[in-house]
Amino acid sequence: MPPDIPPQLPADSPAAVSHAFGTVAAASVIAECLRVQTDVAPRSAVARFIGRSPLSIDSRPWYLGALGELNVAARLESLGDGWTVLHSVPIGTRGADIDHVIVGAPGVFTINAKFHEGARVWVGSRRLLVNGQKTDHLRNTRYEVTRTQKLLSAAVGTEVPVRGAIVIVSAKQITIREQPDDVAVLEAQRLVRWLNNQKAVLNPTQVATIATAVREAATWSNEPTALPDTSGFAALRREVESAGRTRMVWGVAVLIAILGVSIPLVLDFYGRAVGG
Repeated sequence: MPPDIPPQLPADSPAAVSHAFGTVAAASVIAECLRVQTDVAPRSAVARFIGRSPLSIDSRPWYLGALGELNVAARLESLGDGWTVLHSVPIGTRGADIDHVIVGAPGVFTINAKFHEGARVWVGSRRLLVNGQKTDHLRNTRYEVTRTQKLLSAAVGTEVPVRGAIVIVSAKQITIREQPDDVAVLEAQRLVRWLNNQKAVLNPTQVATIATAVREAATWSNEPTALPDTSGFAALRREVESAGRTRMVWGVAVLIAILGVSIPLVLDFYGRAVGG
């Protein structure tokens, strides 16, 4: 059985910033979100009053990406003993990373988390559409699987079984026309059950050996790996969520105002019609 990994900490915890390789979820996308956000001017008092989002058009995609990875990471915490879970695993030399890498008796899984709030997702054997638009999700996941299998097999000296999964977070509807043969596409709510239902293909010794290799940064890249600074994201998230609540309050207030004007008019019209 592989040794336990440290529990996940809040993204802006000082301890999390100094923690070991692969233990901070969404580390790279959070760091990029914060980097882009540094160029955004602080909101004015009026902007805060009306609930304008603090995010810019450039930082918003990184922010949403982080939400997807954090959502999946939280779900993976419920996996039992016998599983090893790493997050935001740097791979190669160009700043790429894998959202989540999981090792257990059923083998190795690379998880590509995708946050598509309110979207309609359509899945076929060769295409994955979001609101009717083609995506690179399948291609990118297949590439991650190929790279992971090559690196881990070289690290342990034997062929390592690796599968990829695309996990969709917060979509309005997911239509599976045909599951791809080599990549699983799942709603986030189904991920843990799906993993636990996979058949074992590795014995305990193999699992422990692969888990050890997965935790070694040198397995993934020859370059030194520094954990990105994620401090500040929790504060940004609170600010974004507060702005959302403010906009909701304004929306309700406007609706009440409209109804407050329209209902008496309707009643008056109805009374005149009946009386007439």
